[in-house]
Amino acid sequence: MSQNVLTAARESELLSLANLLLDARRTGRTIDALPENLVPTSQQEAYFVQDQMAEAYGEIGGYKVGAPSPTAEPFFAPMPAAWMSESSVTLTGPGHRLRILEGEVAFRFGKDLPPRSTPYTYDEIAAAIASANAVIEILESAFTDPKTTPSLAVSADMQYHGAFVHGPAFENWQTIDWATESVELVVDGVVREQRTGSNPGGTDLFRLLSYVVNEGAARTGGLRAGQWVTTGSWTGNTPASSDAEASVKFTHSARVKLYYAS
Repeated sequence: MSQNVLTAARESELLSLANLLLDARRTGRTIDALPENLVPTSQQEAYFVQDQMAEAYGEIGGYKVGAPSPTAEPFFAPMPAAWMSESSVTLTGPGHRLRILEGEVAFRFGKDLPPRSTPYTYDEIAAAIASANAVIEILESAFTDPKTTPSLAVSADMQYHGAFVHGPAFENWQTIDWATESVELVVDGVVREQRTGSNPGGTDLFRLLSYVVNEGAARTGGLRAGQWVTTGSWTGNTPASSDAEASVKFTHSARVKLYYAS
């Protein structure tokens, strides 16, 4: 993750973008389009804005990581602890406008992994993990229509993150073959998605974890015990209504649930 130094003038523009995004997130008054000078021009600029927004929300509960293919370079974003909940939570308010659901596998760390000069191995990362859990990530946006918004602007806006709901831990997660693991997403009693080995970033989930732990350490300051890393959607993007009940279950997991209230 090579980085160039941002000029003071560019930092000022990106801080203006962070404030615009924060205001839209907090009030529900979404942004139709950005002035051209506020659109990020690189992933580094998008990360700068993400980090400014995360600081405004307080404690970081973990990170979301993903990749468009099993060989593409991953990307990641902070997840505020304030946006994290246990299964069966009810979500409401202007922060849950889009209600787009993703079924994912997340890992909760039980030990610190501070930055160091030599990369952590897969075995060392595995030894630091306390549990693997089925989760629902909820996508949200400060933009009225994120599909027509420049991708780096969407990335700057917390990489489309809106909430994180975790279920009970997988049993014996170390023995699971993620390539053959299946997932089911149900909304209002109807199976909306049913897939197997379907993470677009690949089923080597430790490749994605390693990226956050190692390449991402300069940005994160290292992972800390209690933080989560969620590793990308297995179910695509599934919209739900304002009073929906939804759940996700993997082959080897219990069901993780959430509810919306109008």
